[in-house]
Amino acid sequence: NSLHTNAYDEAITTPTEESVRRAVAIQMIINKELGLNFCENPWQGSFIVDKLTDLVEEAVYKEFEAISERGGVLGAMDTMYQRGKIQEESLYYEHKKHDGSLPLVGVNTFLPKEHGGEIATEIELIRSTPEEKAQQIANVQAWQASRNRLAPEGETVHAHVVEDAAAEGEVHDGHGLAYLQRTARERKNVFAALIEAVKTHSLGQISHALYDVGGEYRRNM
Repeated sequence: NSLHTNAYDEAITTPTEESVRRAVAIQMIINKELGLNFCENPWQGSFIVDKLTDLVEEAVYKEFEAISERGGVLGAMDTMYQRGKIQEESLYYEHKKHDGSLPLVGVNTFLPKEHGGEIATEIELIRSTPEEKAQQIANVQAWQASRNRLAPEGETVHAHVVEDAAAEGEVHDGHGLAYLQRTARERKNVFAALIEAVKTHSLGQISHALYDVGGEYRRNM
């Protein structure tokens, strides 16, 4: 097996140190983290892809069974099973990351010299400026205005849904959401209605519309 990864700026200029490091890191990740290099020709009829798929499927079904034994999703939430499982897995992998038993290229192994062998912990946070937020709201408004004609006809949704949407700076025509609400009330195929709703409405609008029909679940503490 062989793999050559080019620097992303190679076609337009002399590759920079950053782009070369990233190209090399891709090979290192495949070699040290992914592990497919231990199997010959993984993409050419090898058993490994099917085997990995079977392992994932087996783990998923095992988790489904664990949730079912606790009374389903809501029953498991009452016992904080999901939250506990997430925290347990997070602690497990953090421990493996720090003791080096789980190699992560650029995190705990193959570190650049400027970090002096220490794990890099400073991450630059990217925050949207007010102008970028306003532009995104305008994009959503323009997108919805251009697609409102696709929405199925239906009754007008309740006033607070419109107010919530307006507070988020979003356009709200009521048709697609009313169709979704009516489908949910009649216990029909909600997924099909969701496919129509996402053509003209945002995730926030859809969520509020469904809350209006079925309420919002609050687990007992």
